[in-house]
Amino acid sequence: MSTPEKTSWKLTEVEKLNDTISRQMISGDNATISQLFLQRGAIVPRHSHVNEQYSWIISGTLKFVFDDREIVVGAGEVLVISPNVPHSAVAVEDTVDVDFFSPRREDWIRKEDAYLRG
Repeated sequence: MSTPEKTSWKLTEVEKLNDTISRQMISGDNATISQLFLQRGAIVPRHSHVNEQYSWIISGTLKFVFDDREIVVGAGEVLVISPNVPHSAVAVEDTVDVDFFSPRREDWIRKEDAYLRG
């Protein structure tokens, strides 16, 4: 993606990862942005990644669980997670979450994200 390129979430595939989580994703050369749709009670299992992560909650509420604390993030709030920090998340209610990652999520692009599937 070396030249400016416009797209739309309406044109982006909605990938059903499991019964409670779906995702849309757009990646450029150096970053990935995703839109996650989590039903109340959905669990993102504990994991870590080399990417810096910005989680912007559009609607709903997510509870992020870290080794030393829990952080509840609601609509309009952004949580920044440093690279290689183990975390999990639980949807307190139906949630739309926009996540931005740098560098881009190679594991998601290659569909090597088994922790989210099934």
